[in-house]
Amino acid sequence: MSSTAVAPETAAPHAKAREITHWIGGKKVSGSSGRFGDVYNPATGKVQAKVPFANSGELNQAVAAAAAAYPAWSAQPPLRRARVLFRFRELFEQNMDKFAELITLEHGKVFSDARGEVTRGLEVVEFATGIPHLLKGEFSEKVGSDVDSWSLRQPLGVVAGITPFNFPAMVPMWMFPIALACGNTFVLKPSERDPSASVLIGELLKEAGLPDGVFNVVHGDKESVDGLLEHPDVKAVSFVGSTPIAEYVYSRGTAHGKRVQALGGAKNHMIVMPDADMDQAADALVGAAYGSAGERCMAISIAVAVGHETADTLRAKVVERIGKLKVSPGMEKGSDMGPLVTKVHLDRVSGYLDLGKKEGAELVVDGRDAALPKGEGFFMGATLFDHVKPEMRIYKEEIFGPVLGLVRTNNFKTALELIDRHEFGNGTSIFTRDGDTAREFANNVQVGMVGVNIPIPVPMAFHSFGGWKRSLFGDHSIYGPEGVRFYTRIKTITARWPTGIREGVDTSMPTLG
Repeated sequence: MSSTAVAPETAAPHAKAREITHWIGGKKVSGSSGRFGDVYNPATGKVQAKVPFANSGELNQAVAAAAAAYPAWSAQPPLRRARVLFRFRELFEQNMDKFAELITLEHGKVFSDARGEVTRGLEVVEFATGIPHLLKGEFSEKVGSDVDSWSLRQPLGVVAGITPFNFPAMVPMWMFPIALACGNTFVLKPSERDPSASVLIGELLKEAGLPDGVFNVVHGDKESVDGLLEHPDVKAVSFVGSTPIAEYVYSRGTAHGKRVQALGGAKNHMIVMPDADMDQAADALVGAAYGSAGERCMAISIAVAVGHETADTLRAKVVERIGKLKVSPGMEKGSDMGPLVTKVHLDRVSGYLDLGKKEGAELVVDGRDAALPKGEGFFMGATLFDHVKPEMRIYKEEIFGPVLGLVRTNNFKTALELIDRHEFGNGTSIFTRDGDTAREFANNVQVGMVGVNIPIPVPMAFHSFGGWKRSLFGDHSIYGPEGVRFYTRIKTITARWPTGIREGVDTSMPTLG
């Protein structure tokens, strides 16, 4: 997944750039730390805003606001909490184009892709509105003589979310709707690369009737991240980002007694069998590898072709489709690929292209040679490597850009073993017409999310999202039923009402049967 920068670049504020604010206690709060980060328009390379980095005082203010709001909010019946989310859903739907434009201007992804992001985020809100049903416990009558037992799911308290740049609206919406519906209060630390969507979410939640302090936004860098991980009033932390930082967040947060779910990196493989519909496979591969300029944790970055004839056919079809992709600013009509998020990230991805050639892979299409917009934007076209080997860094590491590697294998077993040996286990896919092969793949592959003739198998909101191996730290996946379990803790109550019969003192282990 993308890296939520723990130590981002900072720069002096620009006089003409608008200032983004924190959202604390139901109102906009200007930064007072004197430290700022630049928010670029990736399509122009120009600074368009500055974002304040919170100091400990501002972070404590946000947590204190959430803690003060918790008793009253958690005491609300789940149905009333759901009604606030219902109203938020309506307001959000009315502002979808506004969110999509904000995302395009700060992240760079094309407008249609940004609108798809907010649609998927909205699905989690819709799931969370069913919280009265989702919080139902279990009841057992007469577990013993005149004894009943039942379970409750109760909120944790103040919880926090630390989210990445690649989905500035959707990933926060994987977290806070369920957290709020369960009765928690929330502090969000969004990416400093594209922070505006998070503040707009706060404004719409307030308009929907959410009490002040229940949802808060603080911007920042490592100081804010560590502050949330160490704050004694923060009971749980949700994180999405790169594996090194996910591991850091998990170890640091759990060391301070917090419940943590930390979703990390990916290197998603797509197996293409000889019997697959090659046009369908090539279409899916190009969309999954190059959509959002490859800045997706579920992007396909490795195609595994079974058989050299399969590989040759697939390569030719992918190259043909790459030639038709339009790389341009995300708000431009007909754009297929926008820019990468920053110049630093563009240079990092470009470095992998040079590395891949040095390692011996064939650079079939160099995205730096594509027809790119003129100017200072952070553009790179679709890139394709062939004859990629498992020992190469371009195979092992998450590049997080529009770079696809083609690996050639002789049989299905070898292809499956490739995926199982990789350190990441986020998502994977197979394209085939054979049901036996698809079933064996789906049942046995060591990956958390699997697609059959579907290249990006992101679960719907009523399931849960989460990888295996070093793609997830913690015991809970995100959103869906797992999200409800993460943001609540179970309490089991066993009760007997006096019947007028005294049995006397008994010091042995109670048995109720």
